[in-house]
Amino acid sequence: MTRERISLSEHWRFYKHSMEDQSPFRGERLDLDDRSWEQVKVPHDWAIAGPFDADNDVQVNSVIEDGITNKMVHIGRTGALPIVGIGWYRYELSVPFGWVGKRVLIEFDGVMSDSTVYLNEQEVGSWPYGYTSFCFDLTERLRFGQTNVLAVRVCSLPSSSRWYPGAGIYRHVRLIVTGPIHVGPWGTYITTPHISDQSAQIRVVTTLVNALLQPKLVELKTILIDPNGRVCGEATSELEFTDRTECEQLVAVTEPALWDVAAPQLYKAVTIVSVLGLEVDRYETPFGIRSIAFDAQEGFKLNGTAMKLKGVCLHHDLGALGAAVYVRAIERQLELMQKMGCNAIRATHNPPAPELLDLCDRMGLLVIDEAFDEWAEGKVTNGYHRLFKEWAEKDLRAMICRDRNHPSVIMWSTGNEIREQWMEDGAEVARYLTNICHDADPTRPVTAGLSMTDEAIRNGLADAVDIPGWNYKPHRYAEYHEQRPDWIAYGSETASTVSSRGVYHFPAAEEIPMKRQKDLHASSYDLSAPRWGSTPDREFMAQDELPYMLGEFVWTGFDYLGEPTPYRTEWPSRSSYFGIMDLCGLPKDRYYLYKSQWSMEPVLHLLPHWNWPGREGEYIPVHCYTSYSQAELFLNGISLGVSRKSTDSLYERYRLRWEKVPYEPGTIRVVAYDNDGNEAMSHEVHTAGAPARILLEPDRSGIQADGHDLSFITVSIVDERGRRCPTASEKVSFTIQGAGELAAIDNGDPTSTTSFRSDSICTFSGQCMVIVRSLAGQPGTLRITAASGALQAATADIAAVPPAEAGIGELDSRSS
Repeated sequence: MTRERISLSEHWRFYKHSMEDQSPFRGERLDLDDRSWEQVKVPHDWAIAGPFDADNDVQVNSVIEDGITNKMVHIGRTGALPIVGIGWYRYELSVPFGWVGKRVLIEFDGVMSDSTVYLNEQEVGSWPYGYTSFCFDLTERLRFGQTNVLAVRVCSLPSSSRWYPGAGIYRHVRLIVTGPIHVGPWGTYITTPHISDQSAQIRVVTTLVNALLQPKLVELKTILIDPNGRVCGEATSELEFTDRTECEQLVAVTEPALWDVAAPQLYKAVTIVSVLGLEVDRYETPFGIRSIAFDAQEGFKLNGTAMKLKGVCLHHDLGALGAAVYVRAIERQLELMQKMGCNAIRATHNPPAPELLDLCDRMGLLVIDEAFDEWAEGKVTNGYHRLFKEWAEKDLRAMICRDRNHPSVIMWSTGNEIREQWMEDGAEVARYLTNICHDADPTRPVTAGLSMTDEAIRNGLADAVDIPGWNYKPHRYAEYHEQRPDWIAYGSETASTVSSRGVYHFPAAEEIPMKRQKDLHASSYDLSAPRWGSTPDREFMAQDELPYMLGEFVWTGFDYLGEPTPYRTEWPSRSSYFGIMDLCGLPKDRYYLYKSQWSMEPVLHLLPHWNWPGREGEYIPVHCYTSYSQAELFLNGISLGVSRKSTDSLYERYRLRWEKVPYEPGTIRVVAYDNDGNEAMSHEVHTAGAPARILLEPDRSGIQADGHDLSFITVSIVDERGRRCPTASEKVSFTIQGAGELAAIDNGDPTSTTSFRSDSICTFSGQCMVIVRSLAGQPGTLRITAASGALQAATADIAAVPPAEAGIGELDSRSS
């Protein structure tokens, strides 16, 4: 094997000390006794276990982007978790004599943050931005035939983020062992300059590195493999070079299978480097053949077909799992979004984990790949602005070179709501970054998410990107288009509607800005938003009426840790309310509103729940999210009338409403009718009885026994007839037996301070979530038991099977 990829996941040791500890600590020392350090697996997030505390990373600053110009105290802005501190990681690396003459590199997908890497007490290199992937050559510092000490110092500064960033080596790490002449890190660049039904021209540019530092005659062969595993083209080049060179090759593919959201066909380029007939390196690059086009009048086209972007913004944290990368957790999020009808993801506001892009390639999701939340002007004390001058080009090029072979990526975003929007040099800085993107990859347009749109237009920043993204401006899309009909535009952030799953405040009326409530929640009638936001309905209307708009990216697909808007100063409140799904990944009512507009599936969903003891006779607003144009509501069998969608009123256009339904226990039932007046679908909501038992519903009954795979188990409190109790708050305890362990626990309540690593939690709106993880190399049965006082307990069995030869567990196979 000419190239080895060795995952460094197990057997790390970890130690954390505070920023205030000024005593010298050299965690890279060879003679350091680290036997008392915590043993951890990487990816690892040191902060996610908590505890939650109002004093964790309290920030005092303004939020100009949100209209807050005076400094204020922010509690829970980064999740109220202990991210701040200095962490040390150590790994004992055995290096065989067989590696003599080879090059040994270490590749980090991301370290949060300000990381410095040491080998045998010597500094190898550093990379401060926590979201960028980077690679260092270890060869000259290795001791062959001995145990080497790899150490990583991580410094997580206070007030460094506007949301929960995680802390530590939170993405994957691997060794790359290859020949002295090899393909450089992320060293292939594949484009498809000409595509037709009959053929496609594939352009492959390969960057080679020669560590021998003497001229060599090298043969470079590229073999293309089609989606069925067959060779479909190849090219061979001979070249002589010294330390580094690029080689361009053109290969024709006949009858190409195009990458599309409905059929994400993937090819593979196999790059073989040979010297004197001996293979010294082999490098594989997945890619897709597809065309993208953006037009100021006709919008976005994929492979020549017009398509609206139905997108969501996603932060990188995985809820109760924190920032540590779990492929299954990312996959589950994307599955839930696709089922809703989503076809695009905006990675906000930073380069994502490479696994997210691999999954989007395989699943058929489009991506906006975003670099920064700050440029040279800061939003928080220790944000990216302190790095911008020295590191912006390095980080931007690193992101693009790593990600430019992904067919899912359709735009590069250089920033989000950057404060240069209203500064004199804003356009100059934007052009600087746009030019870097065009140089690194001229095949995709450059965008940025703009909130201060008038200012960004006046200072020229909006013209300095290829496609301006409008944040929260559905009421001004037409105005901007009339002003500049040559602009291609889209909603880069939309809605910012806030809600808490299963919580309803009366009356059900639009409330922008939303008023704070005593319970620290937001109503699930989906009519509340902060000052800058709007309801989903307003954005739907703008997108429907303006065909030139590319589409929208909703803020956000999932709740995320930190930014507990509007409860910035209240405690306990430690995560967002913006998500279409809650932090567990359980759907809020809004999920069905988006699904009714975006999905091809029929949708009929009633809200609210029908458990209102003590409110008999009071009017309860009943809303219905449906893909049908009309429906009839029944209360205990008595019709309350037919509601029809109408363009006469915003809130009758995309939802059906019965505002005065007198509460009485029993059943509300909605019947949807097709255009011919025939009954097409029905949905019932019942008054639940007293809590009687626990119901466990795993998302998968089988997982791989690799130590990383997960099953997400929805826990519901139900009555004796199996109906969920929508207001139940019951403490549920969990025990695990057999081939697995408890990974995390949560209930979706943004005010909960129960540790995600606890073995018990109270249900929120009648539900919670427990996540179980397999054990590496230990197949068998994992049994989980849930118990709660006098309620009937429940068990669920999960089969942990030996890892598959290939498949989702092998997403880390991309060469680099």
